[in-house]
Amino acid sequence: MLTIGELATYAGVTVRAVRHYHAKGLLPEPERDSSGYRRYDAAAVVELVRIRTLADAGVPLSRVRELLSASGDEFATAVGEIDRRLRAEIRERQRHRERIALLAAGDSLALPPEAVAYLDRLRAVGVPEQMVEAERDAWILVAAHLPERMPFYMQVKEAQLDDPSIQQLYRELFDIRTWAPDDPRLDTVADRLVEQFEAVPADAWDEGALPDDLAALLDGVFLSSVPGAQRILDRLEAHGWTGWTNIRPTRSAH
Repeated sequence: MLTIGELATYAGVTVRAVRHYHAKGLLPEPERDSSGYRRYDAAAVVELVRIRTLADAGVPLSRVRELLSASGDEFATAVGEIDRRLRAEIRERQRHRERIALLAAGDSLALPPEAVAYLDRLRAVGVPEQMVEAERDAWILVAAHLPERMPFYMQVKEAQLDDPSIQQLYRELFDIRTWAPDDPRLDTVADRLVEQFEAVPADAWDEGALPDDLAALLDGVFLSSVPGAQRILDRLEAHGWTGWTNIRPTRSAH
């Protein structure tokens, strides 16, 4: 006969686990002997090993009792169900691991590879990191709404970056965020934008347009983060252009 400590050692568990299984009604608790100790036989060891094996396999304790008393067929069916649940949990945890790995990858957390490449190119041409992060956040919104359009948008943006004047504009936009709303340099920036807009074929503007609600959201970010944004927009409108995210010529343009 074995003491509770010896029973635990044989079964490879702790005394605390044995007492827990007693409390859950999984392992019968023997009466105390004349010396006041509880003594366990070989059958208790076998039963405890079975409980431990099921628990280690991920079987909820609420189902262990059911399985211990199940027939062979019932046991096999229940084990199959548990195995399917465990595999589903493993797949879910693997997805979590992949998501965590993406966190370490920075921009690729919520963006496709072509967008990540575009952001890296912005950095390569000297665009300040804060400006790159603003671009990243904007494209995360676009990618969430229009994932199928991202390859097209990135192709357009990459082509724009081939123009040195566009590269310079991106670098300057970071400084523009610090200018006062009445800074006359804002007019110069707007005039340069008009020159670039005029070089784009008239039918290209609608092709790359975002949905109006998404464009309005991104326009709001521009207006709230750049003190001189409204002056730029007003200047653009005076030259026959409207919008910021969805830039379009008005009737007087072209």
